[in-house]
Amino acid sequence: MQFATVNTVNIHFQYLEAAKDKPVLVFVNSLGTDFRIWDAITSELSEAFSILRYDKRGHGLSDLGKTPYKMDDHIDDLEALIEHLNIQNVIVCGLSVGGMIAQGIALKRPDIVRALVLCDTGHKIGTSQMWQERIDALETGGLSSMVDAVMERWFTAEFRHQDNPEFLGCRAMLERQSLAGYVSTCAAIRDADFTDQVPSIAMPTLCLVGDQDLATTPDLVRELCSLIPGAEFSEISNAAYTMRGATSSVL
Repeated sequence: MQFATVNTVNIHFQYLEAAKDKPVLVFVNSLGTDFRIWDAITSELSEAFSILRYDKRGHGLSDLGKTPYKMDDHIDDLEALIEHLNIQNVIVCGLSVGGMIAQGIALKRPDIVRALVLCDTGHKIGTSQMWQERIDALETGGLSSMVDAVMERWFTAEFRHQDNPEFLGCRAMLERQSLAGYVSTCAAIRDADFTDQVPSIAMPTLCLVGDQDLATTPDLVRELCSLIPGAEFSEISNAAYTMRGATSSVL
């Protein structure tokens, strides 16, 4: 296991360095998950890329830090981790809130980001009221109170059955996340809006979405794509919010 203390928070990460001439691919995971969601993808891409993946503050084995969070806290953590590892010219692939963090680091540090893959995300996700209602429900009932609803948004009905061990494992991962970290990241998403900023992104960008995504819909991702000059849009058939390795086909 690898850890680094950045911005007073101990961050759990994994950096797999390929040959020196290989580009660096950074994966940023979604709300309520840890970096294991990228296992299948990284195993396929490890010879072609150096790969950095990490647990956001309040997720996985990373520290909680001061709560609640702003999106800038997550962006600053990624910036500090990249600087700690002394890597440059990275491709950032982010899912959901990870896609918002990717947008943020690209806007803040275009000198170190060469390209973006924005998966199932938006320039603004949901409404402030929606996120506040989720926060209130979580503070009353805990994560277990909404696991079933989250699973319905994450996965297709075909994947979501009780004799599928991968589905059960993903469910357990969500249930075991830090409630405080989850709620604090909900607050960060609630308050984040990159609508006016993303038109200044000037690097190659792919906006990717599952055609059955109920959380960050194809229309939302298509709208994000339309705001970024030169961005490309791709829709994956028979996939929902968690695409289980589909990004490997387009990297």
